[in-house]
This record gives sequence, C-alpha cells and structure tokens, in this order.
Amino acid sequence: MPVFVNNLQEKVQVTNKLLDTMDMVVAASLKVEGRDDDPEVTVAFVDDMYIKELNFKFRHKGEATDVLSFPMEEDAEDEPVIDGETENILGDIVISLETAQHQAEEYGHSLLREMAYLATHGMFHLLGYDHDTEDRRRIMREREEKVLSLLNITR
Repeated sequence: MPVFVNNLQEKVQVTNKLLDTMDMVVAASLKVEGRDDDPEVTVAFVDDMYIKELNFKFRHKGEATDVLSFPMEEDAEDEPVIDGETENILGDIVISLETAQHQAEEYGHSLLREMAYLATHGMFHLLGYDHDTEDRRRIMREREEKVLSLLNITR
C-alpha cells in the first residue's frame, strides 16, 4: 500500500514517527474496512493559508480547516489510467499541521494523536463515509475509534 507524504509547510517539524504514523493509520483504516487491494494514498501536510485556499476553492468556505479529503473512487469511469492500466488510487488527504498543533494543545493531547485522528478521519472520507447526519456521524466515529484503538493511540 503506497502512502506518499508531501510536506508543503515549514511551520511545524515533521518527524519520522509522524511519517510512520501516517503509514500505520492508512493500513489500519484499510484493514478495518476489509480492503486488501493496496490502494495508493497521498497525504499532504500544509499550513493554514494553504488549506484555507483549498477550502475556499473546493468547498466555498473562506476559513482554514484541519483536514480535507479528495477521493478518487467516486466514479469508476473516471479512474486514472496510466500506460493502459487503471491505477488503484484511493485519493488525497490534506492536513493543516498548523491547525492540528493548535487543536492538540486545545484538547490536551499530543500532536501525534491529533494527526493520527485527522488522518483517520480523512481516510474514512476517502472510503466513502460522511458525517452529515447523526447516524452517519456515529458510524464514522466508531470506525475512527476502532482504527485509533488498533494503533493504541488514545486521548
């Protein structure tokens, strides 16, 4: 399962442990969903200004947010094709490390825990989950907590 991490910000230090955690979150999320097809996932670390621009461009909201997800599996007819073969790309997760750091401080836990949660949240959006109703929010939250407990990442 290829996980590509792009650090596009300079405000928060990115450690090897954080990079390893992104790999583990993606693997655990796929395991919880019973996916064994090893799709490609890209995780981009950005700052608040960058994610604010994306949030405005794609969601028409003029503020920074913590995580955005861009799934590639929405329409099988539009799957990327390279060298005549369909690529197995789940999608992209964009996380503001700047916002994640503020939220970790606000919630009283580590940046690593906050990043694990945000990556898990992003993964379940890529996997087709949403939280637009109370029932869907509960189901998504249960899946997120299952992944975090599998990784022994607690509050």
